[in-house]
Amino acid sequence: MVDATAKEASPWWEQFPKRWVIVLLCFAAFLLCNMDRVNMSIAILPMSQEFGWNSATVGLIQSSFFWGYLLTQILGGIWADKIGGKLVLGFGVVWWSVATILTPLAARIGLPVLLIMRAFMGIGEGVAMPAMNNLLSKWIPVSERSRSLALVYSGMYLGSVIGLAFSPVLIHKFGWPSVFYSFGSLGSIWFALWLRKAYSSPKEDPELSENEKEFILGGSISKEPVTVIPWKLILSKAPVWALIISHFCHNWGTFILLTWMPTYYNQVLKFNLTESGLFCVLPWFTMAAFANLGGWIADTLVSRGLSITVVRKIMQSIGFLGPAFFLTQLSHVKTPAMAVLCMACSQGSDAFSQSGLYSNHQDIGPRYAGVLLGLSNTAGVLAGVFGTAATGYILQRGSWDDVFKVAVVLYIIGTLVWNFFSTGEKILD
Repeated sequence: MVDATAKEASPWWEQFPKRWVIVLLCFAAFLLCNMDRVNMSIAILPMSQEFGWNSATVGLIQSSFFWGYLLTQILGGIWADKIGGKLVLGFGVVWWSVATILTPLAARIGLPVLLIMRAFMGIGEGVAMPAMNNLLSKWIPVSERSRSLALVYSGMYLGSVIGLAFSPVLIHKFGWPSVFYSFGSLGSIWFALWLRKAYSSPKEDPELSENEKEFILGGSISKEPVTVIPWKLILSKAPVWALIISHFCHNWGTFILLTWMPTYYNQVLKFNLTESGLFCVLPWFTMAAFANLGGWIADTLVSRGLSITVVRKIMQSIGFLGPAFFLTQLSHVKTPAMAVLCMACSQGSDAFSQSGLYSNHQDIGPRYAGVLLGLSNTAGVLAGVFGTAATGYILQRGSWDDVFKVAVVLYIIGTLVWNFFSTGEKILD
């Protein structure tokens, strides 16, 4: 009885589940991650005027981020699985925040330094997803897996919204360097909270109540951190390849839409830049909303007793076939409003992937969740790099219809591979 009265006496924030504190801190990290990432796409306009960059140079600057980002996907996963997600994610946020703050200085020194600084920023952001995946695999029971991941990923989408909304205001009032200084310095506030509140696993957290610890571990003994990564075993499993290929097919479509959308709105729908900016924010909002809706549906289905495999296949099929359907409709629509609606529906259904392939790393190999995400996200990032470049190439020779056709074909390949080879069962112990 003493325990019950003590519980009522303590303020609500102390009763708030610790695992959701970790989820919210990861959400905040991903919010910052995309704020710091998209601010460049707006700041690049006044910067290229000031420094006299042509569009080829701008393309180079935008892509330099990915050089670093690709480097640390798998490395970040290995580190997180070996030394724990707290250190790796903390390192990542501090690293990319410092790189963000140093961006204006780098730009003034010269182009090579700026390219290196953007690649450095990519190095920091590259470890974020694998480290977060490792943390949540330790902290979140399977019954809450899709919801928690959807919330964290919606942090990325909302980060893009905030970044795209506030950057022009800051640039207008205080000049373009202010965007990098203000967004970058937010990392320090996050880091202070992270040091005080976060732990790599429930076992390390002294403040965790016994009830919650029992609920998280669900009777399963949590295993020791990984010492050696069994690459041969991992790469011999069909579901791992299903993840890698599906991630590639998924990101091809997603990255094209997000990178080229302003151009599409501007050229095809004849929106001016303010309107394009406004409509570019819309799909991020739909993705955030639908990711959380999908996560809630997926967890409900799992708790109702549907097998994890079936749930992952349903969710990912919506995530592939939804965008494919709406993209094929784009060539038939007559009005700009309908085109924007099609885009938003495409991105909305795309967000169901958070409860499909993005939740699957923790299903098939919870101990190697970081490494598995690093592997599949490397394929995903490559799809983004190639897809964005290929789109420019297609547009020189063909039309927007051709761009969408390529994406649709990849979505369909992804659907087939996913439904034939993926699983929700644990295959790596």
